[in-house]
Amino acid sequence: MSDPKPPPPAPARPVDGPGSPHDVPPLPGTFPVDPQTLPGPIRDELEAPDPVAIDTASEELKDGLNRCPKCGGTDIRQRPGTDVLVCLYCRNEWHGERAEEAFGFGEGLDSLTGTVMASGARDIDADAASLMSFKCPACGAEVTINTENAMTARCHWCRHVFGLNEQVANGAVPDAVLPFHIRKEDAVARIRQFVDKRRLFALKAFKEQFTPENVVGVYLPYMVVDGRASAAVAGKGEIKTREYTRTQGKDKTTYYDADVYQVERRVDFTVDDLPLESSSERGHFDIRVNTNNIINTILPFDTKNAVKWNASYLAGFTSEKRDSDIEQLRPRLEDQLLSIARAQVEGSIRRYDRGVRWEQEQLDVHGTRWVSMYLPVWLYSFHQPGKNGGLLHYIAVNGRTGETMGSVPVQQWKLLLAALTVGTFLEGLAITYLATMS
Repeated sequence: MSDPKPPPPAPARPVDGPGSPHDVPPLPGTFPVDPQTLPGPIRDELEAPDPVAIDTASEELKDGLNRCPKCGGTDIRQRPGTDVLVCLYCRNEWHGERAEEAFGFGEGLDSLTGTVMASGARDIDADAASLMSFKCPACGAEVTINTENAMTARCHWCRHVFGLNEQVANGAVPDAVLPFHIRKEDAVARIRQFVDKRRLFALKAFKEQFTPENVVGVYLPYMVVDGRASAAVAGKGEIKTREYTRTQGKDKTTYYDADVYQVERRVDFTVDDLPLESSSERGHFDIRVNTNNIINTILPFDTKNAVKWNASYLAGFTSEKRDSDIEQLRPRLEDQLLSIARAQVEGSIRRYDRGVRWEQEQLDVHGTRWVSMYLPVWLYSFHQPGKNGGLLHYIAVNGRTGETMGSVPVQQWKLLLAALTVGTFLEGLAITYLATMS
């Protein structure tokens, strides 16, 4: 008998597990799926260029010392009401360099592509420490700055003043700062005037505790965004053709006839220096617990005049750290861009006198540029006790323009009494008028 044929070889077992081709990421520039087979938005996101970072760090300030260019002193302050820095030793003065001119932030709006960010706008490292230590070059002592509540500190041995000018990953150091122009006494007067106009209905406890001298100058963190976008909107527009009234018993009803049109618009536009709160606490608008929305009512700021970051501008003021990254702020940016797009097409739909109801909206963001910036605000707060922790009221003053807006707690019964009084007065006028006409 002949030997039986050997069995065919078993198929090769696919190699998997650690170190196998399945476990090794694709080479840079390669992708296991053909992007052309993917939906457009996913394909665009995959093929978009990586974010570009513009380095805004100041080489001359990296040791934490802002030295007077004339005498080398480090006790530097802002001259109140100006963007000028002054040396408190030799009285030399100089102007901070504008960030837009230094880094070209005002250029290339029409050609923005992808995501461009300044180095101070990079993602925050959740593990980054709040305490920053410096070694004093004059005496060798160690100087520590707690970025949660300060940006400058003085060496207790040689009296050198240190500022946190080196960009760190905890969100404390922005790319630029817009210095205060409105002085404290001016802010106090504006807040007092604002409250005096509303004192009649104000809560008794508020009037008793009102001390505008306690106002605080605070630098609030913002992302200032440039963008290039396109938007398309579609909906129904109506033009009135007839108006008439029908009576049924004592009831009268007004009717409108209108021609209905399908309306479509597309607009290409750019935005320049659009500010977005980059503090999640300040960006949390909940009228049941706070009046944070007040801060938006004192916009705009003249962000074109922001200067390169220098911690000396923060001497005598407090600041709040940024805690939101670009991707967290992107949905809010897109909402703002859609609002801008609707306003852009408003002039072309005025013939639709019954209005236009937009039913479809599409936004394409072609490119953005993000700059982290501190903006100056004078804040006065009052906590009104109540359910669920009460309500925190703010009165805010724009630290550049003096624009003032706020929330004053009111006595509800006074408002109700005033409404009833006005209603009774108007009713009396109406009765008198009808009696005169009869």
